[in-house]
Amino acid sequence: MSYEIPYNKILVDYARANRKNPTLSEKLLWFELKNKKLNGYDFHRQKPFGYYIFDFYCHQLKLLIECDGETHNHEITKVNDKRKSEYAESFGYKVLRFYDAEIVHNMSGVLERIYDYIKDYESLKKQ
Repeated sequence: MSYEIPYNKILVDYARANRKNPTLSEKLLWFELKNKKLNGYDFHRQKPFGYYIFDFYCHQLKLLIECDGETHNHEITKVNDKRKSEYAESFGYKVLRFYDAEIVHNMSGVLERIYDYIKDYESLKKQ
């Protein structure tokens, strides 16, 4: 199911503050995503999406990417992350999650997973 995503103006200032203070993993991944470096797709960072803010957003791919730090290992955070992903998926978006350490130490593996998603998405669009 796909319908219009609610826009929460309250989150705009929070998203702006997050863009001004990115984590190391967000900085590193943004370097790879910005300026349409990934197959010409336009990514945005710290994008308000309904009731949440996602680290990276690509409308054309219906893709959201999250950089998860140590706090995402806590049980309550896992529950909230699951709820956040399910919310985005209810609008037809895919959420890819990467741990900070994975981004810092295995960027090629992270990019490979993103490219795999793009390849799958493009092949489905052609059908």
